Amino acid sequence: MKRVAVVAAATTLVAATLVTPTQARQLDLASETKTEYVVLYKEGATHARQAVEAAGGTVVKENTAVGLATVTTTNAGFAAAARDSAEIEGVVHNRPIGSVPESARASAGVRRAIEARAVEKEGHGAAATTGRGRPAPGAEPLAELQWDMKQIHATADGAHRHQQGSKEVLVGVLDTGVDGSHPDIAPNFNAALSRNFTVDIPVDADGNEVDGPCEAEPDRSCDDPADVDENDHGTHVASSIAAPINRLGIAGVAPKVSIVNLRVGQDSGYFFLQPSVDALTYAGDHGIDVVNMSYYIDPWLFNCTDNPADSAADRAEQATIVKAAQRALDYAHRRGVTLVAAAGNQAADYTKDYTDTASPNFASEPGETPRERTVPPSCVSMPAEGQHVISVSSLGVSKRKSYFSSFGNRYVDVSAPGGDVYDTADNTRDVTRATLSAYPESLARARGELNADGTPNVDHVVRDCAGAVCGYYQYLQGTSMASPRAAGVAALIVSRFGHHDRRHGGKTLAPAIVETALKASATRTACPNPPAFTYTRHLPNGTTVTATHVCEGGTLRNGFYGSGIVDALRAVR
Repeated sequence: MKRVAVVAAATTLVAATLVTPTQARQLDLASETKTEYVVLYKEGATHARQAVEAAGGTVVKENTAVGLATVTTTNAGFAAAARDSAEIEGVVHNRPIGSVPESARASAGVRRAIEARAVEKEGHGAAATTGRGRPAPGAEPLAELQWDMKQIHATADGAHRHQQGSKEVLVGVLDTGVDGSHPDIAPNFNAALSRNFTVDIPVDADGNEVDGPCEAEPDRSCDDPADVDENDHGTHVASSIAAPINRLGIAGVAPKVSIVNLRVGQDSGYFFLQPSVDALTYAGDHGIDVVNMSYYIDPWLFNCTDNPADSAADRAEQATIVKAAQRALDYAHRRGVTLVAAAGNQAADYTKDYTDTASPNFASEPGETPRERTVPPSCVSMPAEGQHVISVSSLGVSKRKSYFSSFGNRYVDVSAPGGDVYDTADNTRDVTRATLSAYPESLARARGELNADGTPNVDHVVRDCAGAVCGYYQYLQGTSMASPRAAGVAALIVSRFGHHDRRHGGKTLAPAIVETALKASATRTACPNPPAFTYTRHLPNGTTVTATHVCEGGTLRNGFYGSGIVDALRAVR
């Protein structure tokens, strides 16, 4: 990415009152700083691009299928001018570009988005209490560590005896990227269709490091290839869906389907609107059968259109995010894409009022920080609460809802194993109660998690070798891990019952049919008795934390399990 130089200011300005040299420089910086917006056109608009230009903006990327454009401008009044146009539905303030603010701090990386929303690495550092058992006949070497696959019968003696998936079925991973070179992903990785819809962001508006300097990237560029993952999240998700049966490491739920990397997440774990919209429309246009979305669209955990806690500008921005994301979801759904998403890791009932302290989580303008606000159920988290989206809650090894998993009757559609390191007899932490999936070796080495001989030196990383080829795996937990297991079952359904796709080749199956089959084959699971379930966690620092979550609904559908626990064997039989 080219950086745009900021022109130095004049030392004085002629005005009614004297302006000091410092003030002059500040005024010039304010007028010359280039800012990026995402603009949603009104449906049916024919002159929206001209309206953007009239407001002082330049379109640098345009998604005509949805009517969304990325726009840059130096006009401080652009947003107000654009919103006044009859051609424009809404404007989202994206980020400043081209310069590093004077307050820039050379941090090691903020990484706020994933850390604020997720508990994936809660288990790191815990001692493994179970050894690696001998795998069953025909199973992968690490199969005995995959309690999650046993829970949904995605095993060698379960679903994989009847259906392992079809290479003609394409599963799009909307995430931080996929390590296409990982030996337990590469056989199923579709490099030709994979795309990266993001550009790395060095810093935010306050100078906090986000993705880091472009010059520090392996390719010295902010435009990463479509077969890398510099975060680890997307690689874990991808192998959970489709790690092949190849006598190495693990097997995914659907070990013969094809993985397509549709990268929408930054290295730092942020997921913004334009990449998500672009990936969804791409999926609809290129015959992708199932997509997994283990994230929410930043910077708002919940998007509210009428919350008095937000300014009018913030409400307009959130309304734009919902409208644009829903247009893209509708587009993909109409074109045969089954949409699966993580329910969230806030341990929140999405059908009740919630205190959101995480939004806005990205400084798109100086001084913008998260603030506490009460959000009613009318506020929505995208994409999980979008129409046509299958929302997935997370379960632990005992099949209890994970302590971190968000929930809600009529919100959660199905449930799947995503891990719970405190789902133990004594409520102490055990990393093996998280889920095990692929991990980029480059990240394990960069993070100092490997010895000189390549063996792991931390308990959350596992290595398996077949001759000279070794694969690395790590334990993570979260609804981010539950969602791809449901997506994998959906891919098996398309493989088993799909028909020829006349437009794109391969197989296809209407998303409504896939969702019906996924829910119908799920194992009905009632709420706990009593429905108010109290979680107790004895943390490594010696403190004890308790929390009570109330499950509403009956056996056919409830707030913890939705329509039930997905089951790969029942789905394909």
